[in-house]
Amino acid sequence: MQSRADENCLILEIASLNMQEGTFSKTANRVAIRRAAHQLLDQPKVLDDPLALRIIGSEAADELRSNPKEHHAFSRAFRAFMAARSRYAEDELARAVAQGVRQFVILGAGLDTFAYRNPHPGLRVFEVDHPPTQAWKREQLQAAHIPVPRSLTFVPIDFEQQTLETGLAPSGLDTNSPTFFSWLGVTPYLTRETCMTTLSFIAKMPARSGVVFDFAVDPALLNPGQRQALAALSKRVARYGEPFQLFFDPEKLQDELKNMGFHRTELLQGKELNARYFKDRTDGLLVRGSLGHLMSAWV
Repeated sequence: MQSRADENCLILEIASLNMQEGTFSKTANRVAIRRAAHQLLDQPKVLDDPLALRIIGSEAADELRSNPKEHHAFSRAFRAFMAARSRYAEDELARAVAQGVRQFVILGAGLDTFAYRNPHPGLRVFEVDHPPTQAWKREQLQAAHIPVPRSLTFVPIDFEQQTLETGLAPSGLDTNSPTFFSWLGVTPYLTRETCMTTLSFIAKMPARSGVVFDFAVDPALLNPGQRQALAALSKRVARYGEPFQLFFDPEKLQDELKNMGFHRTELLQGKELNARYFKDRTDGLLVRGSLGHLMSAWV
């Protein structure tokens, strides 16, 4: 049984992207813009998301169409990873659904649009986020005339007052049924204790449950060019009050996940993502450098 101290770890920044209190996450907004840019500027699409441009708002969409920075190498590589990680999470979700999973929890949902284009009949979706970010999203949905489906449940959690477990309790999530979790764009902003306690929470879910998350690699394991790219990105997110603070050794992380009770893991780095999602492209779009690593883990 988890101690109260362990439960309290869950109240930290799980879905808030380490954002400043009382405001929506600026990082979540920028990620949504990157997904929208992929719809507008890249062909073929790795992630086909017809709602991505609508949900960011007409002003942001118009800026994308005229911003020359979107064609720079860093911007292209960054949006490639944003598209690939969402595609991978949705591919792994489809695998879970094929195995009978009927619950999907999106931790730190931001402006993710999956729930509004959900192709899986009978799949219930739970969007967990900090109240200011979730309220902002609902305003964006209303402004874009995107209807909220009956299969979606919003789960606003004040992580200073509630644990993830208690926050989910009134949502109707069946903790006795297998559940798939998506946790994208969050772990680099967390303390190690918070991250590992959250993964342990998922590992105790019923068999066939799983999670996809991304993470930052320990800078000591990177080459000089990769460290420089990571440092530049770190400075950028810190300006929004959301600094990186957690890094992993990928091999050690896989061992820790197995020790928690996950029986199968898969690690995708840049070369694996490129082979799976960017092969034979003629536009040169690729995941580059140390922008991110993806992990799936299954109970």
